[in-house]
Amino acid sequence: MSFEPAVATPAWSPEVAQRTAPLRERLQRVVPAIEWPVHAPWLDAIHELKRRRNAVVLAHNYQTPEIYHGVADVVGDSLHLAREAARVEADVLVMCGVHFMAETAKLLNPDKTVLIPDLEAGCSLADSINAADVALLRERWPGVPVVTYVNSSAEVKAASDVCCTSANAVEVVESLGVPRVIFLPDEYLGRHVASRTQVEVILWQGHCEVHERFSAADLRGLRASHPGLHVVAHPECPPDVLAEADFVGSTAGMVDHVRRAAPARVVLGTECSMADNVAVELPQVEFVRPCNLCPHMKRITLPKIHDALLHLRHEVRVPAPLVAPARRAVQRMLAVGR
Repeated sequence: MSFEPAVATPAWSPEVAQRTAPLRERLQRVVPAIEWPVHAPWLDAIHELKRRRNAVVLAHNYQTPEIYHGVADVVGDSLHLAREAARVEADVLVMCGVHFMAETAKLLNPDKTVLIPDLEAGCSLADSINAADVALLRERWPGVPVVTYVNSSAEVKAASDVCCTSANAVEVVESLGVPRVIFLPDEYLGRHVASRTQVEVILWQGHCEVHERFSAADLRGLRASHPGLHVVAHPECPPDVLAEADFVGSTAGMVDHVRRAAPARVVLGTECSMADNVAVELPQVEFVRPCNLCPHMKRITLPKIHDALLHLRHEVRVPAPLVAPARRAVQRMLAVGR
């Protein structure tokens, strides 16, 4: 499939303004008016390339609003994106997230082209462990199954028995019917899981560089300065943060909770852009933003998405020996109820 060369930087015009007007109306609370003439030409050009490429854009909750609400066809947390990646009908999948998410999409769609707009969009948590580490853990605890958080590389998934997400980690651990598991790589999520099950959980000391920066003292300070503040936290946060929170849940669980509870004022103990994205849907809720940003997620931009689609650039491939065992671990995760 060939394309005529495109303008390097799409231009703002009355026609672009008209075509993107519905998006502008939706995003006016979270995208300043002064930024719209910059974003809109890229949005317009990306939608045209998606049609021509028969492409679908998948975006994680931590993407900025102009990506999440502007060009994404599928949005959600890691579990939802993994499930939808296996269902979508398209020739090209563009993963607006980090590298392990693109690898997961490729594992589930071996015959499709999977792109990531920036190959350097990594993950501190995924980088905290490798397959050799998993092998050493198996030597130390022979016969103990390895449950690996989906925030991990394909090589670590391939060395594991089953994957999980923060949404179904407890269910996955208990589905194995064993008294003890090795849980990788997030220590804080593992501690949260251990507090909710009778299964003994052996932990690895990996952390997310976004969530580990939250502290209980921060939350108490926010409560003091924002009376009536409702605190919602992700289980990748440290234990003292979870103890201070009014609700603890996965990325999707946090969003569902805010929808149901509809607090007047809330803080989300997670990546900052998620609050921007939920605010579009819930204008009646005031979001207090501590704004811990993920530098890896923020590597994904509209120009890079456009470039990936235009040139089919940054295709993600998984080494052949890893495909079958890694896919098996992911498929076992998907078979467990949310």
